[in-house]
Amino acid sequence: MIRRASSGHKYIFVIGGVMSGVGKGVATASIGKLLDARGLKINLVKIDPYLNVDAGTMNPIEHGEVFVLDSGLETDQDMGNYERFLGRDLGADDYMTSGMVYASVIARERNLGYGGKCVETIPHVRDEVIERLKRAATVSNSDVSVIEVGGTVGDFQNALYLDAARVMHLLNPEDVMFVMVSYLPVPGTLGEMKTKPTQNAVRLLNSYGVQPDIIIARSAQALDRRRKEKLAISCNVHPDMITSAPDVRSIYDVPLNFERDKLSDILLEGLGLEGKQNPDLSVWKQFADNAHSGKNNIKIAIVGKYFDTGDFVLADAYISVIEALKFSAYANKATPELVWLNAKNYEKDPKAVEELKEYDGILVPGGFGETGIEGKIAAIKFARENKIPYFGLCYGMQLMIVEYARNVAGVEGAHTTEINPETKNPVVMILPEQVEKLAKKDYGGSMRLGAYPCDLVEGTIAREAYGKASISERHRHRYEVNPDYIEKLTKAGMVFSGVSPDRRLMEIAELSKKEHPFMLGTQFHPEFRARPLSPHPLFSAFIAAAVDKKKQA
Repeated sequence: MIRRASSGHKYIFVIGGVMSGVGKGVATASIGKLLDARGLKINLVKIDPYLNVDAGTMNPIEHGEVFVLDSGLETDQDMGNYERFLGRDLGADDYMTSGMVYASVIARERNLGYGGKCVETIPHVRDEVIERLKRAATVSNSDVSVIEVGGTVGDFQNALYLDAARVMHLLNPEDVMFVMVSYLPVPGTLGEMKTKPTQNAVRLLNSYGVQPDIIIARSAQALDRRRKEKLAISCNVHPDMITSAPDVRSIYDVPLNFERDKLSDILLEGLGLEGKQNPDLSVWKQFADNAHSGKNNIKIAIVGKYFDTGDFVLADAYISVIEALKFSAYANKATPELVWLNAKNYEKDPKAVEELKEYDGILVPGGFGETGIEGKIAAIKFARENKIPYFGLCYGMQLMIVEYARNVAGVEGAHTTEINPETKNPVVMILPEQVEKLAKKDYGGSMRLGAYPCDLVEGTIAREAYGKASISERHRHRYEVNPDYIEKLTKAGMVFSGVSPDRRLMEIAELSKKEHPFMLGTQFHPEFRARPLSPHPLFSAFIAAAVDKKKQA
């Protein structure tokens, strides 16, 4: 017999229609933000249909940034948006891939966990998905789970997850809602918004046994009443359940835009929930307004390698860095102009590095491999010698150490063993525990991952920025500053202002303000902890230094 009574916990599935890349992740994050503002406890879940066990082995050029959680799980960049919109950390149970799901099912089968049954996709793999969603809800102790199903309806890869959602709705219809984020094109030659692609997407979703309760209509323009009524009749959705989602200046305007169509009221009523009478979005609105009203325009050069593929710049590889810079700039009443500079250009033409004089700050983000490395080192040297505020993240700190060792500390041929394993002066080297893993080609999840503590040294830029003696930050790396060179580097003027509690690992390196206005690198990834309403202190210190440079120019 089908159970009709409410189970208490509520689930909202967010599904894509027509095409990918139209903001399904931002819509999911925005729904979470609105419900959180209504006083409900929310967990956001991302389902990636890939067979990768986690996102750590995915090429950032193809998939975008790898976002690391406190637990050390390497996840999709949408998890970063979720944390930024909610303003808090999410757990490992809030992310799943097909690789994770199948690995769990196969491991259980190998241990006779299915009692000798023939293990099949339906029901066993599907049921594993359902159990993972329920576990995520339990672990987070939330009222509502908002679940983004990766891909677009009709994709072979996500059919399993749509069936899991169908079954959950079948068993507890009062507890499950479906939201389709679909695209309505406006062909330039016609100048008219077309609803047919979305109509077809809804019919395709119906073929899976799922009917959307809400349609979020993405388009370049706002949806008019006539289009809403046309969609409603064709898609069996009430016009009031269709939310217009036109292009906006910032993704942080999206929750405010949704609320104009009373989306949180619709969701609460549909799930039979009660919340605060009106969502308190005043602080969020002030932040969104600041994103459009900064007066000080500062130019920040981001020197990296994942920027060009054909004629396109792939900023998604560094999305958390971009957002962290924006948050701190807005807090400083500034507007950041972020310019992508390909480090490989400085290898082809050493004089090209002179263009960095035009910038108020230079940032070298994380990365792997030798592509563009000497170009990055040239940019770091230029920043140091010309007193341009510099911020190095992970690899950006390691190369800052290499540059300083070569050109200031007098360590001839200093290098990182990642690039030159035979270097006579390995100032940056692989973590001892990584050697065996790499020898076995065990790359997945093999780095130093997740949150680790760090002690800060009194009287340093880092200590002043954080305003406390001990911190915790997220890591994703294999290589560290070689302890054999610490004394030599320190005598030459390098300050290691952040260290692991056992004093074995150098977490933050900087030059004193007497030597440079802001020259600082972190072994960890501070961008993963930056939030719209609580910018990261190191990014804020970097932006403040850039603003000062702009004023002095």
